[in-house]
Amino acid sequence: MGALDGLRVLDLSRVLAGPYCTQMLADHGAEVVKVESPAGDETRGWGPPFLPGGTSAYYANLNRGKKNIVLDLSGPDGRELLGTLLAGADVVVENFKAGTLARWGWPDETIRAEHPALIHCRITGFGTDGPLGGLPGYDAVLQAYGGLMSVNGEAEGPPLRIGVPVVDVVTGVLGFSGILLALHERARSGLGQLVDCSLLDTVISLLHPHSAAWLADGAVPRRTGSAHPSIAPYETFSTADGPFFVGAGNNRQFAALADVLGAPGLASDPRFASNADRVGNAGELRAELSVLIGQYKRDDLAELLLAKGVPAAPVHDIAEAMNAPQVRHREMVVERDGYRGVGVPVKLGRTPGCAAESPRRPGADTREVLAAAGLSREEVEGALAKGVVREGRS
Repeated sequence: MGALDGLRVLDLSRVLAGPYCTQMLADHGAEVVKVESPAGDETRGWGPPFLPGGTSAYYANLNRGKKNIVLDLSGPDGRELLGTLLAGADVVVENFKAGTLARWGWPDETIRAEHPALIHCRITGFGTDGPLGGLPGYDAVLQAYGGLMSVNGEAEGPPLRIGVPVVDVVTGVLGFSGILLALHERARSGLGQLVDCSLLDTVISLLHPHSAAWLADGAVPRRTGSAHPSIAPYETFSTADGPFFVGAGNNRQFAALADVLGAPGLASDPRFASNADRVGNAGELRAELSVLIGQYKRDDLAELLLAKGVPAAPVHDIAEAMNAPQVRHREMVVERDGYRGVGVPVKLGRTPGCAAESPRRPGADTREVLAAAGLSREEVEGALAKGVVREGRS
C-alpha cells in the first residue's frame, strides 16, 4: 500500500504540469482518474517517438497509473456528470483557462459550498487575476517572461531556453506539495481549500541566486555559460575524451582539486586563495585548469576527484545518464511487464511509491469509473448513447 492509498483524485489537467503532479500522486498509491475530452490530451500526438498503439512517449511519461475516462464537457449533461465525479473526489487538479469551470457552472464559490472537503489544485500560466491574469502560458513563454532564459547561455550568445521544461515540471512538484499541505490541514479542519499554482510563480522561485543578487545590489545578472556567477571553479571543461564538470565550492575542495591535478601551488596562489579571489580571476583560473584537465580522460578524472571529495562528473548525454550504474541502482529507470519509464524520485522507507502500469487508452475505464461514482447500468448506457462519455478505443 502506498502512502496515499485511498486518496481519490480527479485529474482534469492536460499537457505537463498537471499530469506530472497527478502521476506523482498515483505513484504513491492515490486512485487517479484522468478525464480526457473527446479530442484527447494533445500530448498524445507530441512525437515522434510513438509507442505501440500510437501514443507518444511524451504522454506516456506523464500519465502512468491512472484510470481513464472520456467525458464531453461541452454540454450540460457532461457538466452535470462532472459534478458527480467531483462529489466522489478528495482532490481535483485542473489547468483550464481561467473562468472555464465557472462558465460550466462550477465557480470557486460553488465548489466550496457543495464540496467543502474537496482540495482544488488550479494550475495556470500567470494566475487568474492581475494585469496578465487568465492569459495562457507554456513553459518556454514563462522561461522568457520570468527571466530564466536571460541567464541561460553563453556570455556572448543569445538567451536560451533550458533544454527541459523545468518550469512545468517544478510547477507539477509544487502542486503535489501544495496538495499534501492541504491534506494535512484538512485532517484538522475537515475542510478543503484552493491550491493555487502558476508557472509565473514557479519561474520566479527558480531564479536563485540571480534574484538574490539583484535584490542585494541591483545589478542585472549576465549569462555565464556553464560557469557559476559566484563560485569558481564551477563549470565545464574539456578532457581528452569529452566534456567534464567540476565544482569546487570551498577552499578545501579547491586545494584537493589542485592536488589531484598535480598543481598544489594553485591553492596558495594569491589570485586563487579564496572563492572571492577565484571568482574575481575566473578567466585566469579557467586557463590554468583547462590545460591540466585536458590531459585526463573524463571517467578517470571523475573517479580521482570524487575519491578526494571534490564534486565532479562527466557531462553525460541522455543515453549515458539513463544507463549509468548509479541511476539503475536507484531504480530511476523502470522496465517491467512491457513498461519502460522513469522511476519514482520520492522514496519512502516504509511505504515506497511504485511506477505502476502504462497509461491507459482513452476511455478505457469509463464504465468502471461511472459505476464507482454511483451510476446505474442504465444511466451509464444512457450517457454512452448520448455521447456524453465514450468507451475505450485503440
